[in-house]
Amino acid sequence: MNIIELTWEDVIARIEYVKKKNKIKSNTKIYGVPKNGMIITSFFGCVSVYDPEKADFIIDDIIDSGKTKKKYKKLYPKKKFIALFEKDKKNTWINFPYEKNTKEDHQDLVVRLLQVIGEDPTREGLQDTPRRFIDAFHEFLSPPDFAMTTFDVENTDEMIVQLDIPFYSFCEHHLLPFFGKGYIAYVPEKKIVGLSKLARSLEMFSRRLQNQERITNQVAEFLQKGLNPKGVAVVLKARHMCMEMRGVKTSDTHTITSKLLGSFKSDERTRAEFLNLIGNHRNL
Repeated sequence: MNIIELTWEDVIARIEYVKKKNKIKSNTKIYGVPKNGMIITSFFGCVSVYDPEKADFIIDDIIDSGKTKKKYKKLYPKKKFIALFEKDKKNTWINFPYEKNTKEDHQDLVVRLLQVIGEDPTREGLQDTPRRFIDAFHEFLSPPDFAMTTFDVENTDEMIVQLDIPFYSFCEHHLLPFFGKGYIAYVPEKKIVGLSKLARSLEMFSRRLQNQERITNQVAEFLQKGLNPKGVAVVLKARHMCMEMRGVKTSDTHTITSKLLGSFKSDERTRAEFLNLIGNHRNL
């Protein structure tokens, strides 16, 4: 992630630019969006108001996802919404000088979440929960790096298969876990890969905020690009807690996704051999 650290000089210079561009004067009425917009407005040298309806401009520090802007434009369509900065890249994070961006700040977000859902963050069992929560997510979302070690081979067209590879992930829609088994196969052309790398490939793409279909496609395409084999097959079978714990509450239901490339898609016999191995492997 690309992090931009702003200084107070950067912020003041941007404020002066915004004031000049929008012809904002000392008697202009401005409303600062809580909470960072309120910090910004204190440096405008204008008339701060506490009711957006009475403001000439609604001010915020940054447009990130755009949700705040949409909210205020819907509530106050006649008011002009201004942000000092607008993030234009997905992997860019902008730190303002009044944002420490420390572990303690991050834990405060979890404290607030606990309060929102009606819990008491000060009770004994929850006092260290914010730290544990942040640490657990950092650990899970940081899979170890690995080298895609390959070896040259000749005159081989035998299928290489790994079955029952465990994987864990988090549903990006509800932040609830889903987990299961992966079944990965490929038919080499001129390269084979170290056996552990098939499991590592699945781990690399699953330890993110994900959906099952995307993991399946990403693993297959990663192996296809790295090995250039005659074919790749990836099948994932998983249970989703967002279905079992909420919503339809269907317990012990499995979702199966597959991605077939090359000979696994074009050759019926290759495809049938792989699917038979998946179905019969416990009897081997």
